[in-house]
Amino acid sequence: MIAQRFFSYRQIIVFLCFVLAGFTGISSSISAQAYNVKDFGAKNDGIQKNTEAIKKAIDAAVKGGGGTVYFPAGTFLTGPIELKSNISILLDAGAVIKFSDDFDDYLPMVQSRYEGIDVMSFHPLFYAWKADNISITGHGTIDGQGKKWWDFAESLPAKPKGFRSKWQRISDSLNYQVQADPEVPSMIARAFLRPPFIQPMYCKNVRIEGVTIQNSPFWTVNPEFCDNVVVDKVTINNPHSPNTDGINPESCSNVHISNCHISVGDDCITIKSGKDKAGRKMNAPAENYTITNCTMLSGHGGVVIGSEMSGGVKKIVISNCIFDGTDRGIRIKTARGRGGVVEDIRVSNVVMKNIKLEAITLNMFYDKADAEPVTERTPTFRNMHFSGITGNASQAGSLIGIEEMPIRDITFNDIQLKTKTGFTVSNSENIAFHNLQIDAEDGRAILVEKSSQIEVNGLKSLTPQLAVPLVEFRDVKEAFVHGCYQPVKTDVFLKVDGAASENIALSSNNLRLAKDEIVKTTSAPVTAVRKQ
Repeated sequence: MIAQRFFSYRQIIVFLCFVLAGFTGISSSISAQAYNVKDFGAKNDGIQKNTEAIKKAIDAAVKGGGGTVYFPAGTFLTGPIELKSNISILLDAGAVIKFSDDFDDYLPMVQSRYEGIDVMSFHPLFYAWKADNISITGHGTIDGQGKKWWDFAESLPAKPKGFRSKWQRISDSLNYQVQADPEVPSMIARAFLRPPFIQPMYCKNVRIEGVTIQNSPFWTVNPEFCDNVVVDKVTINNPHSPNTDGINPESCSNVHISNCHISVGDDCITIKSGKDKAGRKMNAPAENYTITNCTMLSGHGGVVIGSEMSGGVKKIVISNCIFDGTDRGIRIKTARGRGGVVEDIRVSNVVMKNIKLEAITLNMFYDKADAEPVTERTPTFRNMHFSGITGNASQAGSLIGIEEMPIRDITFNDIQLKTKTGFTVSNSENIAFHNLQIDAEDGRAILVEKSSQIEVNGLKSLTPQLAVPLVEFRDVKEAFVHGCYQPVKTDVFLKVDGAASENIALSSNNLRLAKDEIVKTTSAPVTAVRKQ
């Protein structure tokens, strides 16, 4: 019995040795098949510019039917890199690809997209056009050396009126039709269009994994019109830098972002689909995105949708993330003139700490344009659901709809936030709050105005203030407040104001510690509120 057992263990050990040997052989085989850039003349001294050597390695891989272009440890200075189908860039641990900060290296200009507008612009640092099966992976670092780009862009407002750098004049000659379009924002027409760091366009099966990316000149990971994009285990650091968004998949489908760590000078992750008439003409939505297990630190927003969303944004899931120190948590924004529909958004299990402004904001009034009839220029926000969110922020949240197209069908579930101010809602319909604890310094948890079909269920606060209602409705139609529990003393639970207020009902609330359960101003109709 003992011998038989020993024999079995020995068989297992032998078997495992063969398996390990097999894996080692496979690994050696893959390594042998890689196209080492040093074999094509590249130097890892950080001094020699290796643009042509890297291109030769990629061309050799393409000629061989595809393969891995390998960067061993060391620093490789280069100009722009263009990926082709079936090409993988692999950075070993200790490898650094450092991009030149000589603007001329990124000429001639190529077809690109800049803030939702299709333009000719500087060659992105990594670029691909209609390529399939491409990747940038490994444990190395990619450095965009963006400071010279940032400084030049920020110096332009101080230049004399009419000043155009040589690069802007080149851009003018290539984009004159775009600039002549009255619907193109003047900012685009006169801007210095910095290149994105990584911009595949019209590609399929794109993977960026494991690498550290830093000092981007402009937006960092910016796939456009791509299908099946994976960004996994990527670290992005763009400190103290203008417009250096982290991951901006625009007008893409089937995007998966996971396990990333982002700290940037603008939004951490942004979902876009083109701007105004240009975006509506392309009509390419951003759809089927998952964002999970990511950490966002410095940035204007943790995850942002818009404001360039004219092609539409739909079927987006954001889960299991931490936002710590961003200006806002979830930010969804648009404006009159954009058009497009943002819908089917789910956000769950997010910790938000030290949020400087709103934890959650839906803003359709991003540009303060006048009301207009409902047309293709009218944006739409609908069917969005937020749950399992905790933390602290300056404001719990805000919903700002527009009169001609209110925000519709939004729910907030299981929210616990410490804030200076609570939720504010305007020009919205069918908004529901379930199981909220909002501890706001100013005492008010929810303020709703010019809205209808409002439900508040299971609200409580530990920080009510004297003479401040916990919930306030102004010109609200059709509201139901039920199942709420106020565990500490408060003066007023619900205040109702406005001549348009009607059909507000309260039921099954535990408000025995409220001095006044309901306060109705003289401007509100006598029949506006009832207890069931």
